[in-house]
Amino acid sequence: MHVPVTTTYTIEGYRIVEYKGIVRGIIVRSPTIRQGILGGLKNIIGGNIGAYTEMCEQARQQAYDLLIEHATQLGANAVVGLRYDAADVGGDKASATEVLCYGTAVVIEPVGDA
Repeated sequence: MHVPVTTTYTIEGYRIVEYKGIVRGIIVRSPTIRQGILGGLKNIIGGNIGAYTEMCEQARQQAYDLLIEHATQLGANAVVGLRYDAADVGGDKASATEVLCYGTAVVIEPVGDA
């Protein structure tokens, strides 16, 4: 099932007919051994740390997928107001990243339908 998702609070051509509530997807990821080694080496010489970028993108995608799952469990067919937030987990020796994806689950229908 395709679930339209937007960072705005409306979806052009549709009207919101029901608000289901706040939905979220949260994931905590740490680098794999390969990502940690490659990231550590790149950190020494400088530049873009592709291994960490890959880890963060995987975490964002997993959080997004969990958000969609949560929305459909509530009976929504769309999500508006999508946002991401991220934080290090583990204090001074943070070795993991928490990614939170959240928004408002809604039921939409095309404008003009009765």
